[in-house]
Amino acid sequence: MQTNLSTEFRNTADGLEAEAILRKCVHCGFCTATCPTYQLLGDELDGPRGRIYLIKQVLEGEAPTRKTQMHLDRCLTCRNCESTCPSGVQYGHLVDIGRKLVDERVPRPLGETAVRWALKEGLPSPLFAPAMKLGQAVRGLLPATLKNKVPAKQSAGSWPGRSHARKVLLLEGCVQPAMMPNINAATARVLDAAGIETVVAPKAGCCGAVKFHLNDHDGGKAEMRNNIDAWWPFVEAGVEAIVMNASGCGVTVKDYGHILKDDAQYAEKAARISALTRDLSELLPGLVEPLRARVAARAGQIAFHPPCTLQHGQQLRGGVEEHLGALGFQIRVASCESHLCCGSAGTYSVLNPGIAYQLRDRKLENLAEMKPEVIASANIGCITHLQSGTKTPVRHWVELLDDAMT
Repeated sequence: MQTNLSTEFRNTADGLEAEAILRKCVHCGFCTATCPTYQLLGDELDGPRGRIYLIKQVLEGEAPTRKTQMHLDRCLTCRNCESTCPSGVQYGHLVDIGRKLVDERVPRPLGETAVRWALKEGLPSPLFAPAMKLGQAVRGLLPATLKNKVPAKQSAGSWPGRSHARKVLLLEGCVQPAMMPNINAATARVLDAAGIETVVAPKAGCCGAVKFHLNDHDGGKAEMRNNIDAWWPFVEAGVEAIVMNASGCGVTVKDYGHILKDDAQYAEKAARISALTRDLSELLPGLVEPLRARVAARAGQIAFHPPCTLQHGQQLRGGVEEHLGALGFQIRVASCESHLCCGSAGTYSVLNPGIAYQLRDRKLENLAEMKPEVIASANIGCITHLQSGTKTPVRHWVELLDDAMT
């Protein structure tokens, strides 16, 4: 794609990166075929190719409008288009740049600004846990819109106390310990059974995704640097991996090296952190043999929803199904539209509920065709969002593996 950056963006870091991405686009439109919002809305500007044109116009000096902002806001950042693109366009990085530039030039209404501020400051806050506890205590009295975001109270069970020579770091996440603490505990128990000790760095916090994707890039980067500082002593001590059991966090931490590439103090460390980061499913191949004798897999059908951050962001497909299958689980993805987003997409289901719930119901309809005993996923956002639309239990796959161990 031909570009002619305005002087405002020429030779800037954002301008140079965006131009390099834009030049890879060949206008083919393959991306529209797998874009959830284009499929729902049928508007070229609500597909990747249209949004690329909008960002290009801004970079070439055209003033963005609220309409520009709206079309960029409607993007789920599912990155399905990246899996489809034959030219390797890094759309996710481009839309991060485009949204930031548009938000700097187009003021938002006060109410919209307040909601976005509350999300980016509230979700990573220490106050989130007591707020969630209160919400769970009165869950039955909450209106449906709030109840959908407050899962029933869950017991985490015990954390293993054994020490092992093999050690991995685990990012607990900003909302997961309060909403679904059993995911982290189940991860530690499963790894312990395979002879791997799970270590948590007390000072590590939010991965930075919430603020970064709500266009507070400085705030997101500050959280990334904090995590690097918290993890670095463990890295120097020889921890073998930094494990993510929330694929939304994993795709962000794997991107630290890119996001902080121009930070003289942190660039090298960030690249090392990204190289060490593994989604929990990437450890599964090495867990099958150690766990085989301990797993009594359930007989019921499991429908697996692979999060976009796993299959498109991290380009990890098929591993959960293959290796849980090797342990005796009946698990498969939907035969139709398994590549499409469920509509959760971080804070998207709060900011764009109409689209989010349409995508949720479409996803659940496809999963229901398998008549599953349980739906499994790999990201807390997807799990919470899907559970709000079905009575079928929705759980993290590692919880199912943990339950099956004897």
